[in-house]
Amino acid sequence: MNRMNRHIERIRRDGYTVIDGLLPESSRERIRAELAPWLQGERPGRNDFEGFRTERVYALLAKAPAVAEIVEHPAVLEIVDAFLAQHYLLSALLAINIHPDETPQPWHIDDAAGAFGHPAFARPRPPLGISTIWALDDFTEANGATELIPGSHRWDDARAPRADEAVKALMPAGSVLVFAGNLLHRGGENHSTGSRLAITPQYCMPWLRQLEHMTLAVPPATAGQYSERIRELLGYNVVEPGFMGYVDGRHPKVLIDPDYRGRKHRAAP
Repeated sequence: MNRMNRHIERIRRDGYTVIDGLLPESSRERIRAELAPWLQGERPGRNDFEGFRTERVYALLAKAPAVAEIVEHPAVLEIVDAFLAQHYLLSALLAINIHPDETPQPWHIDDAAGAFGHPAFARPRPPLGISTIWALDDFTEANGATELIPGSHRWDDARAPRADEAVKALMPAGSVLVFAGNLLHRGGENHSTGSRLAITPQYCMPWLRQLEHMTLAVPPATAGQYSERIRELLGYNVVEPGFMGYVDGRHPKVLIDPDYRGRKHRAAP
């Protein structure tokens, strides 16, 4: 039996779940150290969605290799496996550091960016992605804990959330929030005196365009430093059956390993 079954059922019912104690302090400190050069208060958000008092660090696997541990964490991928088709991709991966006096984000979903209004993506529908938010700091009432609308993954596009329907994902550092990509949520208001740091890997169906162009954000020379699973999540793979994702008629692994000849090939006669 899948050890994540109860969390899978919570996502099906409520749209989200929280798993406590998944990332040890040693891993959090390693990630913090690698993020430190990029979190110097010099890159505030450019709009109300990014947050004018929030720092966001993109292309993380090209900047902070330690985050690979959470991207391919087996407990989380067990959950993603239950919702997305085989060969799913990493759609987004960024650090979000919410500083004091930040205002709430607008309510939004993660799995249909750029496709609102298209009938193929109209809700209600199954999720096209699964999002995660890993807490490197405690998520509290005051410091901008993610806010969620339970059950909104079953709504249609016409229904707007009410303030009294929202809950906050209060969780200690080292925990992870996992939720359906079509669940309404937002970053909360930070009216504390400290910052709230998190990492958010987001996964999507293999046929859906990634939010960040991962094979450009993490080019072959860099991707080659990671595990086979990470490379596949980035997009150095093909969708089978079929060959979606090829490069110049060949498997994209040849960009990392020029000697790659495929898993199966016939011996010379």
